Amino acid sequence: MKMRDESVLLKLYNDRFGRAADSIVRLPGAGSDRLYYRLNSSLGSCIGVRSDSEKDSRAFLSLASYFRKEGMNVPEILARDDSGLYYLQEDLGPLSLFDLIVSRGNEEETEKYVVEVMRSLVRLQTLPAEDWKRLVSYGEFSRRQIMWDLNYFKYEYLKPSGVVFDEDLLENDFEAFSQSLSGLPEYLTGFMYRDCQSRNVMIFDNKPWWIDFQGGRVGPCVYDAVSFLWQARAGFSSDFRQRMLEIYLSEFAENRGVNVSDIKPFIDDFVLFRTIQVLGAYGFQGIVRRKAHFIESIPGALRNLSDLLSKGVMHAYPELERICRLLIADERFKKKNSETLRIRVFSFSYKKGYPEDYSGNGGGFMFDCRGMHNPGRYDQYKPLTGRDPEVVAFLEERGEVQDFVKNCLEIVSPTVRRYLARGFSGLQIGFGCTGGRHRSVYCAEHLAQAIAERYPAAEVELIHREQGWRELYNVKEEK
Repeated sequence: MKMRDESVLLKLYNDRFGRAADSIVRLPGAGSDRLYYRLNSSLGSCIGVRSDSEKDSRAFLSLASYFRKEGMNVPEILARDDSGLYYLQEDLGPLSLFDLIVSRGNEEETEKYVVEVMRSLVRLQTLPAEDWKRLVSYGEFSRRQIMWDLNYFKYEYLKPSGVVFDEDLLENDFEAFSQSLSGLPEYLTGFMYRDCQSRNVMIFDNKPWWIDFQGGRVGPCVYDAVSFLWQARAGFSSDFRQRMLEIYLSEFAENRGVNVSDIKPFIDDFVLFRTIQVLGAYGFQGIVRRKAHFIESIPGALRNLSDLLSKGVMHAYPELERICRLLIADERFKKKNSETLRIRVFSFSYKKGYPEDYSGNGGGFMFDCRGMHNPGRYDQYKPLTGRDPEVVAFLEERGEVQDFVKNCLEIVSPTVRRYLARGFSGLQIGFGCTGGRHRSVYCAEHLAQAIAERYPAAEVELIHREQGWRELYNVKEEK
């Protein structure tokens, strides 16, 4: 398939520029399955796209042409094949607004771009609906779509995270919440970008340019402003968000001939809805599909959720509020001191699968303890664990477990030293056995203690997964 993608795009390039491309390089993907390539020659550079959806491709190509005609900063479509699934678009360079926000780390240095995005967003959203409604491929934002997103959060974030909830009570809250979000005043409706975030804004010619608007539809415009300003990884401060939101609301209200006070009461509900919606996406792409930058986005989204809880936004939805309090207390996604290496040492049962890795880094070490004699085969040891003296004595009498742990320590030690020296933040080590109760518990316990003693600069988190036990060593105060 890769060869076909490249050959189709190379042909489009040759037809458009009158010569072959000197290079074609696959670009990193994100949440969708669309593929992007940069094609280059002395005559110019462009971005080649292989869409994963005929519907999305049709909408993007049509909307891009319309928005450019209206003077919006969007990429020019240079060529397309007959199917519309393959096309070339203008190369806006490698720098997204998200990249700029992260690299600068200073809101003052990126403020001018965010201000322009807020103003440009209003212009985009308030273009005459009769001109673009026929170009979009998705139905109008509705109560049904709201319920899809709420249940996406339930099935792709809550359930994979192991959160226990009352499904009937939660559905009652979802029904009430969807009712609150639907049936909005007509003046709030316009072009809803749907995925309005700084990753979808490129900085080109010192101006912001919009990309990836194929999901656009008729819907509530404030959803987009909220999506952009509350993007978890962007990490905007509360004061900055409010100042930018005021700019957006002032321009939008003037365009629609209403007062800002007519719009503000809807903001908190849409912040909550967007936060829930993105947590569903982070759950699927991060927890389920293990894509690193989605996992890294979860702590920021949970901080947004915490702010909403403190404001009492969820009081009308008691089961949702209870669940959200559990989510923000989840130790797996609490931001740790980035200057500290945290080593997570697990015991687990192979019957129940490998331990989850929520760091987004992957890697680490997994040791199989099943080659050692199993205390679990004997009735007197079955109710005990590898922490009980009787099991410890059983394992140590044979001498094999001490050598096993010692060898494991020598294997992981070079990596620990290197990670400490390079300022890495996480390392995961697992010990598995049949039931995750005896051999793996002993090994995890003793290795965690040995690492904590040998490397006091590292924090060590010991987790006996099957027993639900957790212990910390060398924990520093968070700054």
